Amino acid sequence: MVVFEADDVTVDQRIAFTKETRLSECAFLQRTDEADFGVRYYTASGEIPMAGHPTIATITALADSGLIVPGTGELSLEVGAGVLPITIEWEGDLPVGIAMRQFAPEFGREYPISDIASLVGLVEEDFLDVPQTVSTGTPFLICPLVSHEALRRVQLDEVALRGFHDGGADFFEPFLTSLGGATAEGDVFSRLILTPPEPPEDPFTGSATGCMAAYLWSHGLIDQPRFVAEQGHWMDRPGRAEVEVLGPPDAIEGILVSGAGTVVMRGQVEL
Repeated sequence: MVVFEADDVTVDQRIAFTKETRLSECAFLQRTDEADFGVRYYTASGEIPMAGHPTIATITALADSGLIVPGTGELSLEVGAGVLPITIEWEGDLPVGIAMRQFAPEFGREYPISDIASLVGLVEEDFLDVPQTVSTGTPFLICPLVSHEALRRVQLDEVALRGFHDGGADFFEPFLTSLGGATAEGDVFSRLILTPPEPPEDPFTGSATGCMAAYLWSHGLIDQPRFVAEQGHWMDRPGRAEVEVLGPPDAIEGILVSGAGTVVMRGQVEL
């Protein structure tokens, strides 16, 4: 959900509103001198620096409201993590392809497989490689698994995750992924399990998908930089994104994550 003219909406109101919607995130448009448009993203727990689905939603809502002129090919969007370059493809007055260029990845800590296996209810043999924190704007612990069967067995231990955070973990949540799509069109399938007060699971996570792409490319787990990422199919909320890693595996310059949005409701909010 995208909230317009949110400059005077307080942080507490943004969090409370997002919690009320029961959505993974909400976007709040605000003035900026740094880009064409400014926006901040909030979950039921607080602000997140950058997110994929809300970015696609924000551009879709701006186009639907007439604030983006049909045919506009490029613009900039200031989010909490910085300024994102956005590219838009149109069919008539409708944006049918929205690409966000996420930032060059920052590779954080690697974690022992044994520690993370217990965190997500798996065994060490379920992991394809060592879990590592990656950020292209928001840090996630990328956890490559050997199969969809292992991915289906994931059970996040909320108490253990709080222990990681209390101990100074450098990630928000573990993002679990397996090679092979949920459909014949996909190349990678992933899950993001959330903790209260968030919904139980995120149907698609564009920011984590960018982090995952950087991990897979840098670790040599994919043989080409362009692929289709899928998520949410086991929730009956299937999502997909076109992904492209920019640059060689040892010098990644950024990640393109592309998708499209649809307006399903419009209304007025009083806060």
